[in-house]
Amino acid sequence: MTALLRYHTVLLVRSQRWLAPVLLYVAFVGIGVQWGQPVLDSLGYAAAGLLPVTAWLVQLCVNQEPPAARTVTAAVVGSPRAHLASLLAALGCAGLLGVAATLTVLLISRPASTDNAVRVALLPAGIAGLLAVACCVLLGAVAGALCTRPLLRRRGWSVAGTVLAALLALVTSGSPANSAVTDLVTGSRTGTVHLPVLPFVVAAALAAAAAALACKLASLRG
Repeated sequence: MTALLRYHTVLLVRSQRWLAPVLLYVAFVGIGVQWGQPVLDSLGYAAAGLLPVTAWLVQLCVNQEPPAARTVTAAVVGSPRAHLASLLAALGCAGLLGVAATLTVLLISRPASTDNAVRVALLPAGIAGLLAVACCVLLGAVAGALCTRPLLRRRGWSVAGTVLAALLALVTSGSPANSAVTDLVTGSRTGTVHLPVLPFVVAAALAAAAAALACKLASLRG
């Protein structure tokens, strides 16, 4: 699996297809997160932007191999493992991007509530931010995995499904990503840090289920 992860990561890096989603996210964070803003608000904003970016990276990793190379890889290690490696490679890249964004936000943001009346400790804020990042990355992986090969093969349907799924995951009440981001934003009003542990657990379970389904269908449909 380590070799497969390295293989898919190198493919993504060398293809330079990662530039579009990463630069879009950098621009999103650069515009929305300014020096001296409340830390919890900025953490929620940075986490939310990762969900569609992760879905995009999943689509890139799953579809970046030429069909002939994909057939060879599947013959050597099996379709489920090959597909899982592509999902994990995208998840890892998005996770690194989220960690970098979280550290940047902690460095430039004001450790206080929205009205500047309550001081916010950076360590618990950082943990909450990382958990929110994890929720958004995992839900983005779910959207990407369920809206591309082998479930959706047509490019148009795949893109439309991914956009819709990512949007619903962000705005639907009760979604782990929505809950995690909302906890940060509402906590910023009072200076209270809420750790989104339950949303993270639910997001991890959904991601595991989506990956299992996608890998199972990969072995059946190729």
